[in-house]
Amino acid sequence: MADYALKQIDEMEATFLGGMKKARAELGVESFGMQVIDLPPNFDRYPAHDHSESGQEEVFVVLRGGGEMEIGAERVALDADSILRIGPEETRKVVSGSEGIRLLALGGTPGQAYEAPEVTQLGAPDPMAR
Repeated sequence: MADYALKQIDEMEATFLGGMKKARAELGVESFGMQVIDLPPNFDRYPAHDHSESGQEEVFVVLRGGGEMEIGAERVALDADSILRIGPEETRKVVSGSEGIRLLALGGTPGQAYEAPEVTQLGAPDPMAR
């Protein structure tokens, strides 16, 4: 039997009130982080954060829609032809545009084995559900 996994994004388990699909866990990926972020139109409440504690760098690929990424004091435009890398020390925040945005987020820490955060595991409770 061939070693592969195929899943539809909209059928993947989600967390953060549906805003993050657990793509890594759904596909059985263990060597790097991979999630799909779905934000509705004109959403500006995505939490600003960095990965200075873990050292994880991230790459974002726009799958549909558009918006901006706040990186420190700068804002860069994101559209369907964009791929963006952000180093671990930089604060980042996604702001969706008028069509919303779907991002593929890939992450890992250079020189270290990947350790998946609990929230990305299948069946883990949604930290935003009450």
